Amino acid sequence: MEMARKKRDPKKVALAQAILDAYQPETAEDMNNALKDLFGPMFEAMLQGEMNHHLGYDSNDKGPKKDDNRRNGYGKKTLKTTQGEVEIEVPRDRDGSFEPQVVPKRTKDVSAIENKVLAMYARGMSKRDISSTIEDIYGFQMSHDMISDITDCIIPELEEWKNRPLKKCYAFVFVDCLYVTLRNDYEVKECAVYVILGYDLNGRKEILGLWISESESKNYWMQIFDEIKSRGVEDIFFISMDGVSGLEAGAKAIFPKVVVQRCIVHLIRNSIKYVPTKDYKKFTQSLKKVYGAPTLKSANSAFEIFCKEWSQYPGAVDVWKRNYSHVEQLFDYGSAVRKVMYTTNAIEAVNSSFRKVTKKGAFPNETALFKLLYLRIKELEKKWSTGYIPNWSMVLNQLMVNDLFKDRINQYIRL
Repeated sequence: MEMARKKRDPKKVALAQAILDAYQPETAEDMNNALKDLFGPMFEAMLQGEMNHHLGYDSNDKGPKKDDNRRNGYGKKTLKTTQGEVEIEVPRDRDGSFEPQVVPKRTKDVSAIENKVLAMYARGMSKRDISSTIEDIYGFQMSHDMISDITDCIIPELEEWKNRPLKKCYAFVFVDCLYVTLRNDYEVKECAVYVILGYDLNGRKEILGLWISESESKNYWMQIFDEIKSRGVEDIFFISMDGVSGLEAGAKAIFPKVVVQRCIVHLIRNSIKYVPTKDYKKFTQSLKKVYGAPTLKSANSAFEIFCKEWSQYPGAVDVWKRNYSHVEQLFDYGSAVRKVMYTTNAIEAVNSSFRKVTKKGAFPNETALFKLLYLRIKELEKKWSTGYIPNWSMVLNQLMVNDLFKDRINQYIRL
């Protein structure tokens, strides 16, 4: 079926034709230059309208005036627009009381370039690259100091975000660290950035916070858990982590009812260190029969076979013997819940996004690092705002039939 042609506003069609007749553009660049050329007269016409309203009469009005204030010539101003730099004449009045709104006094940039700079910064572009891109696209230069000033505008918002109240309950929390390089005078050092991702009871993702320390430790994780509790978190059902020594005990000291789950994917990585490359595929296939089993009984049977089959690699088998309780506890819950809790892939995806923008080099200070990561979080939140965790209704139903969670869910969610 042929789509009907959209009818254009006759006034807009006539205006477009008038522009074509006046400029006779032959290329897209000619058309762009024509539009740029019109920016000045458009701004000036709007400013004249504001001046007429301010004085109470237009320039052709010969009647009596309400006061002694009059027009007083023009001042020149160069504006930065999305079409490049445009020079305009701004009307003035005698007593200097005219305050234009379309182009306020001392405003020279009407391009809304700040949001574009923040978006480029959030994508990991350096100040030099941002400056070059702005000049290439918009035709005016932007200094590194100006870029810093623009990005510094988010610092109050960042501080508010870092200290904001959190939800009372999170069904799943994923914790992980990534390492970044900070520069202090002539010293360069690696620091750990602690990241917590939470899934609330409505199936929404949220970064609970960012913290920085010289290294990852159970003591600092305890401080972080204590902080999120002071910010309003009363209950966490599951914490998935990659196995920091003492982290499980530390988490349970702050949230006694929490179930701490070792990441199965990390255990696989730890165990294949002891396995020759030629056996990787068969080894991981044997393991999948264990943690991917439909029931605990079949998992236990598969684990016995696994231990015998791979006894020639005692280091690899020992990793699983020491951590088998984390495999067993998976089968206390339904398959939809297991699929969420068994791995920290969700937060590793977040940290992978962070690494894309932090790999450019050393940061001059913590503030510069946090600015970048916070802007990256805002980019991620735009994506997350359009959907829920896949299969969330099934996850919630499986939690509701478990006596450990039913009353806790009813306490925090309206069903």
